[in-house]
Amino acid sequence: MDEGFWGRRSGGGGGAAGWEGERGSKEDEACTLKETSEEDSISSEKCDEEESEAEEERDYEDAFGQNGLCALARLAKVAEPPSKRPSCLRCRRPLKVCLCPFLPAKPLTVSSHIYILQHPAEESRVLRTVPLLAACLPRDHCSVLVGRRFPEDKYPELARVCRSPSTLLLFPGRHARKLSVGVCPDPNLAPFSLLLLDGTWRQAHNLYEGNPLLQIPQQVRLQAEECSSYVIRTQPSQTCLSTLESAACALALLEGQPQLREVLLQPLHALCSFQIQYGAQPHDSKEQLLNSGRYNKPWPRNKRKLRRLLELRY
Repeated sequence: MDEGFWGRRSGGGGGAAGWEGERGSKEDEACTLKETSEEDSISSEKCDEEESEAEEERDYEDAFGQNGLCALARLAKVAEPPSKRPSCLRCRRPLKVCLCPFLPAKPLTVSSHIYILQHPAEESRVLRTVPLLAACLPRDHCSVLVGRRFPEDKYPELARVCRSPSTLLLFPGRHARKLSVGVCPDPNLAPFSLLLLDGTWRQAHNLYEGNPLLQIPQQVRLQAEECSSYVIRTQPSQTCLSTLESAACALALLEGQPQLREVLLQPLHALCSFQIQYGAQPHDSKEQLLNSGRYNKPWPRNKRKLRRLLELRY
């Protein structure tokens, strides 16, 4: 009885094992079918791609002919992007119009440190003055930071500089003090750090408004005495200066060395001379164009831009 019982149990166990084997075979069949369907799908996709490529080739052949299609294929193989002209490593200008002969033989000796906050749009311009300024000064006395926002956590050194009482921001704000001969900051605070904003007037204004670090009390502006020599770009008014010109005037005053101004401006004069020699036209300021009736661009519809433009008249 017991044997029969255990025998039936054993037989039952064998039945279970047989059922497991049957289920395994069904699963294998399902996997095989799934793999087969996947392979069919992949092969179908490949066929579709091949058919679409063949259709594209036929379209090109209909449009250009067999000979034209071969010519296009040859051009695609041999065509290469145009190579850039070799540039001077110091002045960053093409070798044909290198400005190094107009730069000082060695970096100028200055105690002040210049920090230039440059708008990203200015970095891609061809006729820039910041590389010329950097080429005239020692590397450890001229730093260029490119961006729109300069948060304190990402620019700790800039934050430290902005908090220093010997740091000056050259920006014509409402509370900026005049920086001219006889009107200079306390010499006991020297050496000074000078912050400059590089870009168009609108870009410089956005840099100032968008960075709380720049809201410092030590703001200075230059006395407008001469017109800008940067005549190959249109300035808002006759007294607006380029970044290089502003730095040259400010450094000459802070360092007490008037000759620094002419030394720093010499490569700018050469740059403008080269450009005019190769066909560039001198630009009058917007102020001159408006007052002489030669401003032929459409008037802006934006009220704020229109107001700024009207402020340049007379």
